[in-house]
Amino acid sequence: MKIKAFLDRVPGGMMVVPLLIAAIINTFAPNLLRIGNFTQALFVDGSSTIIALFLLCTGAQINLRNVGVSLGKGATLLVTKWIVGALVGLIAYMFADSNGLWLGLAPIAIIAAMTNSNGGLYVALVGQYGDKTDRAAYSLLALNDGPFFTMVALAIFGAMGFVNGMFSVVSFVSVLLPIVVGMVLGNLDEEMREFLDKGSSMLIPFFAFALGMGIDFGSILHGGLAGVILGLLTVFGTGTAGYFVFKAFKWNPIAGAAEGSTAGNAVATPAAIAAASSAFAANVELATVQIAASVVTTAVLLPFYIGFLTKRLEKKGIKIPDDYVIDDAPENASQARS
Repeated sequence: MKIKAFLDRVPGGMMVVPLLIAAIINTFAPNLLRIGNFTQALFVDGSSTIIALFLLCTGAQINLRNVGVSLGKGATLLVTKWIVGALVGLIAYMFADSNGLWLGLAPIAIIAAMTNSNGGLYVALVGQYGDKTDRAAYSLLALNDGPFFTMVALAIFGAMGFVNGMFSVVSFVSVLLPIVVGMVLGNLDEEMREFLDKGSSMLIPFFAFALGMGIDFGSILHGGLAGVILGLLTVFGTGTAGYFVFKAFKWNPIAGAAEGSTAGNAVATPAAIAAASSAFAANVELATVQIAASVVTTAVLLPFYIGFLTKRLEKKGIKIPDDYVIDDAPENASQARS
């Protein structure tokens, strides 16, 4: 049975197939693998640990001469996603009906879902379609976790004042540290870099499966059509924007599109904001289920969208990621095709 050959044929197969299998199990038999010990630790609760190990292995592949590229990519993705999400949220506020909704969507749900990305999904996608600088950009993308950037957007709109204490520097450092450790090891010892390189691709299906065990397709039903629409706006809005911005910078556009998702922790954002300002309390429950539906919709749809974009580029003679790989030696760096 040629399992790997099958996964290679499916767009984003190393990530999407294990994720979908796990999501199906979690939806219809959620306790099947929640039996404790090693089974649950690996297949259910292991996503954070496995992703951390993946980031360490990725960090080892970073040459310090290229670290600026990773930070530039991370900052570009962070700003692009926030701008798109904030603009759509502003439109929603401007054209909201008497119930405070736009197309059945709570504006707060739009901003929270579209500005907060699924880091695990991004890492999985760029692990297959990107290079080491794309993967290392994740350290900066951790800044959009939680309600911080949603509150910044709301403050700019004049909907509420800026709220302090909603962003933890320690949380950011805790994401960055595994990459830094790997980077130190790889730059001190070339053999360690080669040894850790093997883990970058091998770990993808394992943390993808664990991520899938956090997805319940029932969230789409509870969130309704509006939640699905929010997921589509996130994938095709922020993902497409990232694609074209990266293309403009002559970077791998697939890595830019890989940010078109909604993180699971965004589900808690409406409640956090309502705790800071009671003006948003009325739509908390609705916004929460809509964001949950967006989380599931983007997790399922984004890998297929990435596969579509990759095939589109390949038809133009552009091979992903080879034509956008940044080599250790700047003078030998591949030249991206326009």
